[in-house]
Amino acid sequence: MSNPSFNNQLPIAIGCDHAGYEYKENLVKMLQEAGWQVADKGTYSTDSTDYPDYAHPVAIMVEEGAAAAGILVCGSGNGVCMTANKHQGIRAALCWLDELAALARQHNNANVLCIPSRFVPFTLAQSMTNIFLSTPFEGGRHQNRVNKI
Repeated sequence: MSNPSFNNQLPIAIGCDHAGYEYKENLVKMLQEAGWQVADKGTYSTDSTDYPDYAHPVAIMVEEGAAAAGILVCGSGNGVCMTANKHQGIRAALCWLDELAALARQHNNANVLCIPSRFVPFTLAQSMTNIFLSTPFEGGRHQNRVNKI
């Protein structure tokens, strides 16, 4: 995870529901081992819970500039993505392939990665996280499009 495209002086905010708990726990360890600070916004167990309770705090941290980027995990990835995208300035991207994680950064300047834990193996979640955090926004013609969001 060298040459991060996000400010590595700020933490990565991460959150999940019960379906994403195991992935979140392992992503936290991976990020910390790579030298990132992590703001873990929960959940903290596999007990059934409501994804907005964790997606909103992650989105708020990114929105307010208190976190460099966000990572959200739930079963389908859709719930956390929809919730995060309700926040002004959040560009949450649901990704299930490495190429989508790269394009979300390159073309959309996404600042929150949403991972569907029930549909991707953990090794892919790791890879997408690394790609997402190290891929820069290309700007140029893409900036005009992002400005219209």
